[in-house]
Amino acid sequence: MTSTAPPVLPVTNQSSTTSTVASAQSQPPVATPAFRSFINNVSENLRNGFSQRRNWSELVDRTAFSKPESVSDAALRIRKNYSYFRVNYLTVVALVLGFSLVTNPFSLFMLLGLLASWLFLYLFRPSDQPLVVFGRSFSDRETLGILVVFSVFVIFLTSVGSVLMSALVIGVALVCAHGAFRVPEDLFLDEQEPTANTGFLSFLGGAASNAAAAAAPAVVAARV
Repeated sequence: MTSTAPPVLPVTNQSSTTSTVASAQSQPPVATPAFRSFINNVSENLRNGFSQRRNWSELVDRTAFSKPESVSDAALRIRKNYSYFRVNYLTVVALVLGFSLVTNPFSLFMLLGLLASWLFLYLFRPSDQPLVVFGRSFSDRETLGILVVFSVFVIFLTSVGSVLMSALVIGVALVCAHGAFRVPEDLFLDEQEPTANTGFLSFLGGAASNAAAAAAPAVVAARV
């Protein structure tokens, strides 16, 4: 006698499948924690650096200004004043640079676009997610080459480079003029401070290196 029982169909647990898909979609991309860690470390280093700034009233004290006796005296004053007003001087240069970019919106947008391209297309883009533009995939080497060419174009073939150089020259000139005419005898200078910390970009370099070192594990995780 032939069996007439209907065939058994496989049953799929839709609830488990739905929960798996939802959990996979709810997981944040790998690049987000890396970028957040980088921003947090840069902000923390900037806050620590600005906490070391001197009182602005000391910077603009008119009674402490006098003409230097010679070029060597002016250079000595600049070195001592920079050792004391380092964070204030860097703030002045940053303000001049920011004002120059704000008054040149095209250069500002181009520079922001260049920075965003490096951050999101290369540094914090997971390596298992290739860059796809108009249906074509680009490897990390091709992406790096395109970003380098784009950077050269933005900095040297547009007004961005001239705006940055002009702002830096004006900022450094203001700092040198103030340092040359500000008498540093009334300032408390730590003579034990290492010479390596007296470089003009030591504050920014230290902040950037610390932030990069702290964010390195997250960036590596994003690139692997």
